[in-house]
Amino acid sequence: MGPPADVHPVGIEDALLLRLPASVDPRGSLSEVFRRAWVPGAREMVQANLSVSRPGVLRGLHFHRRQADYWCFLDGPAFVGLFDLRRGSPTEGRTVQLTMDPAEGLRGLYLPPGVAHGFYALGEVRLLYLVDAYYTGEDEFGLAWDDPAVGIRWPVAQPVLSDRDRANPGLAQVLRDAPTWPALPG
Repeated sequence: MGPPADVHPVGIEDALLLRLPASVDPRGSLSEVFRRAWVPGAREMVQANLSVSRPGVLRGLHFHRRQADYWCFLDGPAFVGLFDLRRGSPTEGRTVQLTMDPAEGLRGLYLPPGVAHGFYALGEVRLLYLVDAYYTGEDEFGLAWDDPAVGIRWPVAQPVLSDRDRANPGLAQVLRDAPTWPALPG
């Protein structure tokens, strides 16, 4: 394979942005999109999912208490919003915004448990995401995408939302419910 990923923090503890190099030749290119060794302490990824979103769709904010996600946008630009919900984290309460556009180079985004995450499709988006726990629905939580206390400055005021995301509670309610969440592993 080619050179290793170039790994950078994104401003939230344990969340990482990985620039994924491509080996290019006259036939096209080949990129390694994930290697567990690139993310210190990461558990094995056990499930891969593909999300396709039309322009104008906002997915999130979602978070997990036990599951980590690894995102790799394959097509289309997306605006990503993150918020650290983890009590005691050095970056607790921090918001991060970034744009992911595969046309500018393939990148991965590692999201540890307890970091709320969502994205707005600036164009048609294909997102490959890996998770380190099988989906059961038991570790699926949401946070209102537009809560001013979260402070994400989305590029649109009226996105296309799922019923689930439209009904996500605000930050104050999420934090009130926190004592009933399952304990984090370890």
